[in-house]
Amino acid sequence: MTNVTKFNSKQVIQEQASLWISRMDRGLSIDEQNKLSIWLNKSDVHKDTLFNLAKLWDDLSVLNELSDLFPLERKAKPKHVTAIAMVASFAIIMLSSAIFMFDYISLPFLNSNQTIAQVKDYQTKVGEQISFSLSDGTSIRLNTNSQVHVAFTDKHRQISLLKGEARFDVTKDKNRPFTVSIGEKSFTALGTIFNVQKNNSSDSELVVTEGKVLISDTKTITKRLGNIVNSFKTLEHHKLAGAVVNSGEKSIVTSKTKISKISLDQIQKELSWQQGMLIFDATPLVTALNEVSRYNDIHFEFSDKGLSELKISGYFKSGDIDTLLQSLIDNLGIHLKRVSEKNIKLTLAKV
Repeated sequence: MTNVTKFNSKQVIQEQASLWISRMDRGLSIDEQNKLSIWLNKSDVHKDTLFNLAKLWDDLSVLNELSDLFPLERKAKPKHVTAIAMVASFAIIMLSSAIFMFDYISLPFLNSNQTIAQVKDYQTKVGEQISFSLSDGTSIRLNTNSQVHVAFTDKHRQISLLKGEARFDVTKDKNRPFTVSIGEKSFTALGTIFNVQKNNSSDSELVVTEGKVLISDTKTITKRLGNIVNSFKTLEHHKLAGAVVNSGEKSIVTSKTKISKISLDQIQKELSWQQGMLIFDATPLVTALNEVSRYNDIHFEFSDKGLSELKISGYFKSGDIDTLLQSLIDNLGIHLKRVSEKNIKLTLAKV
């Protein structure tokens, strides 16, 4: 089965609305504003869906843009931060890597000549998300079932991502590099915000939307890095081992590092977890349900490979597993059998 199956018209409208919300979050062009007006005027359902989703998205810039389009119909609070400024400053790292425990004391940053400024662990349970700030002003948002170890000194800011996913809004400090390490690989922010995910597979994925991120071996990150992170030219001059991923590029990090371009829409789909949403676009069913399992601690089994490879498109709240399962029944003709409390088996319903 290779065809892409879309859900019913209501869910299609929700998916379309979510894409418009993502575009408004980064800022609409004049052409996009005209297309949005046409889409909204096609149906009151379009308009209501978009406004309801905007409230759920909880972004003042999006609500303000809607207020500009329909000033008499909806009122939004004053915009404190522009949508462009919010999106233009971040870089996303999506990292999938084998889980292992990291020896904090062996971090190359920590030696007898450095003063410990902050050491702390943060973690979330399945289905939980938290946001917090570090001593330097950097803010972190942890996704479901995630854990980070923070080790700040007077010369370096080191984060170890032990599991899960996190977004980092890094405060600039030219004298103290900010690095996220996952095993043998490290990702150093060169003036950016980035999102990191670690899964059970053996590869890592980095996506940058603004600024630069340096990928290097953890063992090569030494105190001299603090003197060369201020500019790309300096990095080239010192010929530091690693790869610099620029805005609009995606890097797959395995035994070899491959860099390619990625669309902004795809980046925004990857970020949807920060608004409590999951967006699937021609996604294999097994991939979609693996993502769902991160938020619900439910595991899925497939009766055959063809079913697992069936591609779907849809839009869901990350914690609403019942709506997703009902959509599979209604739209794909899938039969669900609960094998145990946390295991569900999927088969194609007999005609």
